[in-house]
Amino acid sequence: MADDIPAGDAEKGKKLFVQRCSQCHTVEEKGKHKTGPNLHGLIGRKTGQAPGYSYTDANKSKGITWNKETLFVYLENPKKYIPGTKMVFVGLKKKGERADLIAYLEESTK
Repeated sequence: MADDIPAGDAEKGKKLFVQRCSQCHTVEEKGKHKTGPNLHGLIGRKTGQAPGYSYTDANKSKGITWNKETLFVYLENPKKYIPGTKMVFVGLKKKGERADLIAYLEESTK
């Protein structure tokens, strides 16, 4: 699966994050939750585990760990990947955009 994911450009990903994600998410350490959870520490964390955020049962019970592969599938169509999620984002259909966003998240959420 990882072979199918193009190399991402974190700078392009940052622009995508600002345009498409920052209304609901923050990435900095100790950043506040908005409509969606703060994403600091996202890579390597299980679904539904950001402290202090009220997740749906669907997110809590999905049981996968966020990494490049799981994010690549999730970000294409969040509601298909986690039926019952409250995330209203329709997804990023373009592989390159998903790869760019993931590259940014890998850097910005450490």
